Amino acid sequence: MPKTKFQSVVFTAIMVFFMVYCMTVFSLALKTGLQYTTFLTALKEMWVEYVIVFLLIFFVITKNAQKLAFRIFNPQEDKKILIVLAIQSFTVIQIVPAITLIATFLHNGFTENWFTQWITTAVQCFPTAFCLQIFFIGPLVRFIFRSIFNRKSATA
Repeated sequence: MPKTKFQSVVFTAIMVFFMVYCMTVFSLALKTGLQYTTFLTALKEMWVEYVIVFLLIFFVITKNAQKLAFRIFNPQEDKKILIVLAIQSFTVIQIVPAITLIATFLHNGFTENWFTQWITTAVQCFPTAFCLQIFFIGPLVRFIFRSIFNRKSATA
């Protein structure tokens, strides 16, 4: 979808915002239960993870996800939706373990239980992150992105 470096930055920024916000809400809700204040608390607490995820996605994970997806699907022959779904899947497969490890250390420090905390968090977060990416946030962000850049292209 993004055709320029600027568009890639915008697309990644929007996608990461929605994913990190929703996953922060999810993580907080697991700890304290879902309350109205959870949504505001998540907005306040998400920014360190946002920066880390943005950098990981933009500079490392997207390229790896594309390489892995292109091992399975051929962009010239296969349907675009299959390629999009493969890239999304490989992105989630990479980012969930990475960010849950980082979040484990950020929120709990380096404790003797860090490994079990990390694995537990990753297992809890993976299905939610995968479903959000495939069914909700991925399509929403692509719609928002197309709305922004198709309108700009039409007026230019």
